[in-house]
Amino acid sequence: MRAFVVSVAVLLLTTVAAVIPSASAAPGPGGYRTTLLYFSVHTGPNRATPCTIVGELRVPNSATARTRAPAMLTTNGFGGSYKTQEPTAKYLASQGYVTLSYSGLGFGGSSCKITLDSPGNDGVAASQLISYLGGARGIAFTDKALRRPAPVLDSVRRDRVAHDGRPHANDPRVGMIGGSYGGGIQFAAASVDPRIDTIVPLITWNDLSYSLAPNSTSAFSGVSSRVPGASKTSYTTDLFETGVKNPGRAGYASDPARAVGCPNFVAFQCAAITEGTLTGQLSQASVNSFRATSITSYVDRIKVPVLLGQGQQDTLFDLNEGLATYRALRARGVETKMIWHYWGHSGEPAPGEYSDDAPDRTTQYETGRIFDWLDHYLKDSGADTGPRFSYFRNWIDYRGNARPAYATADDVPKGAPTTFGLSAGGRLVSAPARSVPGATTIATAFTGRSGSASWTTGTLASPLDVVGIPTMTLRVRAIGQPVVFAKIYDVAPNGAATLINDLVAPVRIANPAAPVRVTFPGLVHRFAAGHRLQVRVTGSDPGFRGGLLGQPVTLLSGPGQSLTVPVVD
Repeated sequence: MRAFVVSVAVLLLTTVAAVIPSASAAPGPGGYRTTLLYFSVHTGPNRATPCTIVGELRVPNSATARTRAPAMLTTNGFGGSYKTQEPTAKYLASQGYVTLSYSGLGFGGSSCKITLDSPGNDGVAASQLISYLGGARGIAFTDKALRRPAPVLDSVRRDRVAHDGRPHANDPRVGMIGGSYGGGIQFAAASVDPRIDTIVPLITWNDLSYSLAPNSTSAFSGVSSRVPGASKTSYTTDLFETGVKNPGRAGYASDPARAVGCPNFVAFQCAAITEGTLTGQLSQASVNSFRATSITSYVDRIKVPVLLGQGQQDTLFDLNEGLATYRALRARGVETKMIWHYWGHSGEPAPGEYSDDAPDRTTQYETGRIFDWLDHYLKDSGADTGPRFSYFRNWIDYRGNARPAYATADDVPKGAPTTFGLSAGGRLVSAPARSVPGATTIATAFTGRSGSASWTTGTLASPLDVVGIPTMTLRVRAIGQPVVFAKIYDVAPNGAATLINDLVAPVRIANPAAPVRVTFPGLVHRFAAGHRLQVRVTGSDPGFRGGLLGQPVTLLSGPGQSLTVPVVD
């Protein structure tokens, strides 16, 4: 995952060092001073669980008791630490923000188990760090043994009332920023602490049960499905391994409770990983546990302005998750804007869009949007916070700042629905009513190779720009609850078919006798003139576990079977 997030590839190759350097306060090259701190917090029911958090405070030289500055709080992506936040934290401090970057619970020198950004654990812990930023005593220390209290922080601007309309003790002017796991914590913290003034969550989830075991049908709210989906084993096992390894030998030795039961995780996680790996699906109890630690379960408690960033290249937390959160917040009247950027867990930022290692608001479109947002809500600068919705078009040529590649709209999705019919002979026709009936039988498989069926348009005479969430209506003949995988490809003139952004829609069909409505992961993609659009249904996918037993599934063509894509001019 990026500077705000730690990529899964890096997670598997890196173990966070268990040795934390001694505390120090020193001037930095960007006009700020840095101090390593340890925080004593209490989490869980009745705040009965003590935890130690390690973090790094950066105070701009211009921030004093007389000239106070707003504050920012940021934490790591899954598997990272406060150290992985350094580029962001340094840039924030250089822009005049008192910045506290810290290792989340279970990671990078912080104690206690990983609780998946739950409000009652991670959110409550973050709230106590906010109290420190607001001048509270007895939370921060300069030594790991928690014997030397840190000086009271008096350089952060204070607020008279919080976002619940009431005054609160130790209320700083403060925002949060971070991505993936460092994005989920922002919702958790904002749900329990009205003193937070704004948040900027990037490439994070709406419902972890969808993220880790999605079902692209039977949705009842946002991305949440009534029917358990197919386990995304390519991610879940890697993330689990990373979490278990993260404390290292020294971390487990200093905090033996983390090794008890499910190592470094809350108990249900071990059961959920086992279920997904062995059976291909989650029990309802595991679904409920994942969902409970997701914003979909507590969105009614989020009241502060939100700038969402979601990645077009993201097979972990897809565009649909960002859209679900955006719509839920907007429906409640929360000031929310969203950027669909090019990068995500599955791809790097485009030039001039955003940078992990060297954030620059003047040369990077998304970085500029983020800092305008923060300045507006935390510095009262009056900066323009930009359009309600923007999305990156990788088919636009530009130099320098990526702004020319971004299109904007008043809301999402922008595309107008264009429907193709699934017709016999593998044809995707522009007149759905004229689709010819047919049938193709494929074999499903738990893992490995299986059958597939596909439908393809004719050669496109002009570009087809798709922006939004494609859908498909299928009819099948099968027994039980078969699992199939739907995918959209771009077929080049030479016949080479490319799975767009590697996105897959797993479908567990609860009732094969009824039409099946499939919701694909969102796309921003140009099908160039001379190319063809193809939709394909397979019986397995290497990134997922399917059904326990292989079986035949017959896919029907003809009137009523269709693919709809949102097309923009």
